[in-house]
Amino acid sequence: MSETMEYKGYNGSVLYSAEDRILHGRIVGIRDAIAYEGSNVASLERNFKAAVDEYLNFCKEEGKTPDTPFKGSFNVRLGRDLHKRAALYAEEHDQKLNAVVHDALEKYLSRAG
Repeated sequence: MSETMEYKGYNGSVLYSAEDRILHGRIVGIRDAIAYEGSNVASLERNFKAAVDEYLNFCKEEGKTPDTPFKGSFNVRLGRDLHKRAALYAEEHDQKLNAVVHDALEKYLSRAG
């Protein structure tokens, strides 16, 4: 089961508000805040796609480069001790710290998914 939708390389969350009795979401993985809603699954999907299209058209009209989701780099705050342990592990295994973090995430997520 997926909790996101995808369209033109953008992912959108799927959430339900019991209080408002409405489906809603936002485009994830970009800095710009883009939200949408729908009263049922079909309208949520339609409004998500329309939100992506409107965002891309707006960026084009403004001469702005649209945010690209999941560029492949992000900052991780580990805490001093974990940072030290990871860096020493990388050094001892003749690896870069990025490779150690990449491999650790791959292993963790393959077990979780």
